[in-house]
Amino acid sequence: MDRHDGFREFVLARQQALTRTAYLLTGDAHLAEDLLQSTLVNVAKQWPRLSVDGNPEAYTRRALMNQYISWRRRLRREWPSASPPEHGVSHDEETLDRIVLRQVLARLTRKQRAVLVLRFWEDLTEAQTAEALGCSVGTVKSQTHRALARLRALAPELAGPHSLSTFQEVTP
Repeated sequence: MDRHDGFREFVLARQQALTRTAYLLTGDAHLAEDLLQSTLVNVAKQWPRLSVDGNPEAYTRRALMNQYISWRRRLRREWPSASPPEHGVSHDEETLDRIVLRQVLARLTRKQRAVLVLRFWEDLTEAQTAEALGCSVGTVKSQTHRALARLRALAPELAGPHSLSTFQEVTP
């Protein structure tokens, strides 16, 4: 019996959702792959314990969030960058909304962005989001409030009933 039994199956089953979450956090497909890969390396080390008496999905999601939040401290560089492409792009209203949203999300703090991704993309409850981030429900509520207020201030044109659907469509 291999100590990583089930890890490959877990990754294959959850890879698409985890990649999407990583992309929404970083705003860049390559950085998302790097983030997920480094997270999965850490999860693999803990797999024997997780597969027996843990919740691998919750652990992996929390590890992904922690890895994402700590990257800024280590890298000390500005990312993600979300510049609109110059050529060959349809400039319909929905496309422009997605471009603006990517730019605005990049200006949020990492914790605010993580809360929005978990709450509105992953559709987690406040309690599940708090568990994934290792904080209180009150912190999730306040971070969500501040993040949405900042989104509205930075991009008032996105305010309205379609703003969350635009957020959900920001995918690689």
